[in-house]
Order: sequence, then C-alpha cells, then structure tokens
Amino acid sequence: MPDVEELLEGTLHWFADWPVRLVPSTGSIVYMICDCAGDFVYVGLAGKSAASPSKSKGPFGRLVSHANRCRSSDQFNVYVCDRFVLPRIHTRILEIAAGTLSLDQLTRESILTELGFRFMVVASPSQAFLTERQLQLSE
Repeated sequence: MPDVEELLEGTLHWFADWPVRLVPSTGSIVYMICDCAGDFVYVGLAGKSAASPSKSKGPFGRLVSHANRCRSSDQFNVYVCDRFVLPRIHTRILEIAAGTLSLDQLTRESILTELGFRFMVVASPSQAFLTERQLQLSE
C-alpha cells in the first residue's frame, strides 16, 4: 500500500469551497471524507475505469457528485442522509411526507456545511482499489 499520510494529515478541502481545482479530472485517486472535527467519515476512490475512461466521471466528476447531487442520485449522499441527517430530523417526518421539507436539500446542506475531503493521486485504478480497501479495513 502506498504511503497514505497525505490522506490522514494532508490539506482538508471543504465541500463548501467547491469546486476544488486541485482535484484532477483524469487518473485515479483515493479520497477520505472527514467531518468538522476532522474525524474519518468515508473513504472512496475515483477514476477506476482505465479500460473505459469515457464511462468514468474521473476524480473531479466523482467529487462533484458528492458536492452537488441529490440524496437519491449518489450512494455517498444516501449514506450521509442515513447517518447524519435523519437522526437530526426524526421529529420532522410529517414535513417530509407533506413535501415541505426536502431530504435532498438537507443532505446537500449537511455535506456543504459539515464535510471536507483529502485526496491522493495513485498510479492506477488497481492501486486505488487496494488502498481504499486497506483503509476501510483499518478504520
């Protein structure tokens, strides 16, 4: 596994400051998402389709999905909603059912106000996968 110090101690980029132009649009990265306290929330990879790059969103596109998409259109956003948003709004279920409170909007706001990420460029999609898996197992 490559040295992951960049993921653990590197610059924390806030989704509130999106777009972060340092994120490459091609190649492979591993990224770690942290909360306001700097605690680990999620690890992921992007740029995993070396054989078919046209189908891949690339690293920048992957993080765009996290920063700007609706809860229902991104698996990470579903995770944020389930783990962080729903516990805070359990008394407001009737508003959600009535359509006066949007889970999509609450999830997007939570990501933008509470989460940031670190990333590291890796040499290949297979290295990204191995690094991501090892970090998941160590957390």
